[in-house]
Amino acid sequence: MSMLEIKDLTVYYGVICALKGISFHVDEGEIIALIGSNGAGKTTTLQTVSGMLAPESGQILFEGEDITKVPGHKIVTKGMAHVPEGRRVFAQLSVLENLRLGAYTRSDKAEVEETLGRVYKSFPRLEERKNQLAGTLSGGEQQMLAMGRALMSKPRIVLMDEPSMGLSPLLVQEIFRIIEEISASGTTVLLVEQNAKKALSIADRAYVLETGNIVLEGRASELLEDESIKKAYLGE
Repeated sequence: MSMLEIKDLTVYYGVICALKGISFHVDEGEIIALIGSNGAGKTTTLQTVSGMLAPESGQILFEGEDITKVPGHKIVTKGMAHVPEGRRVFAQLSVLENLRLGAYTRSDKAEVEETLGRVYKSFPRLEERKNQLAGTLSGGEQQMLAMGRALMSKPRIVLMDEPSMGLSPLLVQEIFRIIEEISASGTTVLLVEQNAKKALSIADRAYVLETGNIVLEGRASELLEDESIKKAYLGE
């Protein structure tokens, strides 16, 4: 059984059909990349899976349970976290307060402190700046905070939307290293990423979205060598 299964998902934005009956699956322990150009439906997919958008039709199964109509705040308690595009940190709260908000569904204080220690180990910069207002962090630091905040809920799967957007090449390397680290620790990752080459280099499998349809899928290593992918998304 797949950890996450999407079946015939159709989603509308007003009168526009953003997703046209897409189906895909994510197995436990995988890094799955969703790639495609702007407006392909990648962000819509993540927002629908995490309960931020309601689908017109189709089904979302998480660990065998139908969560299609479950609201987002309840999906978090089931073991899914979403790192949104644009980071969305709470600018007027400190780094530590942002991180603690990520653990709002958890009641065991000792376990929360243990998770906080692990997040600081992955993101030493967050510990250095724990009392700093999140709004004063650099873009890269805010991205780390958004990822750290998601990990505070101790998720089984993390949905990441454009984690490298707007970052320097050096920080992009760092963010992807951390994604691999998150995966290695046992957390499944569904990754939406404009930097297709980078995403395919760390993913197990990938799906290519075009105007609301999945047009290609396969092993990430094979898609990296696919001529049509190279031409369309890798600038080769």
